[in-house]
Amino acid sequence: MDSPWIVVLAVGFVLLAGALVLLWSRGGRKTVPGVPPAEPSAAERLRLGLLATRRRLAGQLETALGRSASDVENVLPELEEALVSADVGVRAAAELVGRVRARTGPGAPPGDIRRALRDEIEAALRGDDAPVPASRPWVMLVTGVNGVGKTTTIGKLAARHAAAGRRVLLVAADTFRAAAIEQLAVWAERAGAELVRQGPGANPAAVAFDGMKAALARGVDVVLVDTAGRLHTKANLIDELRKVQRVMAREIPGAPHETLLVLDATTGQNAVAQARTFSEALGLTGIILTKLDGTARGGVAIAARKEIGVPIRYVGVGEGVDDLRPFDPKEFADALLDGDDSESSGTVPSA
Repeated sequence: MDSPWIVVLAVGFVLLAGALVLLWSRGGRKTVPGVPPAEPSAAERLRLGLLATRRRLAGQLETALGRSASDVENVLPELEEALVSADVGVRAAAELVGRVRARTGPGAPPGDIRRALRDEIEAALRGDDAPVPASRPWVMLVTGVNGVGKTTTIGKLAARHAAAGRRVLLVAADTFRAAAIEQLAVWAERAGAELVRQGPGANPAAVAFDGMKAALARGVDVVLVDTAGRLHTKANLIDELRKVQRVMAREIPGAPHETLLVLDATTGQNAVAQARTFSEALGLTGIILTKLDGTARGGVAIAARKEIGVPIRYVGVGEGVDDLRPFDPKEFADALLDGDDSESSGTVPSA
């Protein structure tokens, strides 16, 4: 074969491969020639983030809800099993099904049962909204085990408060990882926040002390304190976090005004165990649920809310600075139960 034909075939192959890669990267979205595909909205990202949980529920729900009225006694027990398998938790699943039973009665059509379940999930997830800073400085302690996205979440919180016109100070009290200090410094610059730090290995309580003093001296509005990722089974490490809390309270009355726990949504019931231990030790005021990508076990939101009694404040639906958003129970319940996944593909990057 002449060499020009080889060149033509090679170019054609490269163009075909490029076209296939482009189609795959768009995930099957409908596009208009010459117009870039629109980025998914935050609600769409949440829906994609709950994709795995929704699909896990869907098959079992359809099996249960597809039964005839004469077999209705088997519907609700199977519904309860479906919820437990989605990491809703035994206690929360039993309570949800009990409420659905009370609302619908025997022989209820599948549509009524589905709507009742969605409404009860929404009701179970309701809680107070994240408080608006009511004093100055407003101090927030953020904790969680290693790997949950805690430091990144603090950076996104800082960006939210800065966008609201508040002066923000970050305190790098995670001194056991030099990378955590550097990561927080990057987020401080990105969010336009100030930073208090010491070297790796410094006493976390001493860094918290410096942070409280700096907050008062500089007249900042919001203080976000990063703490070292803790294994919640290590009592001495939990005690250290309590010491950080005491130092903050001594320097600024009422501090910390919020104590937030960051949980990884992909860890299922282990996240509930973490929440229980941290809540008992520190008196949590809120939970932030991160890594809501396509592998997330979203039922854990319901389990944590019911088991711990602490409201979910925020959810992370992506890697961008704006991808940490206030938790909306209705939106979450809709994303968990509604919609056709036939055109959904891919996942959203973890928070």
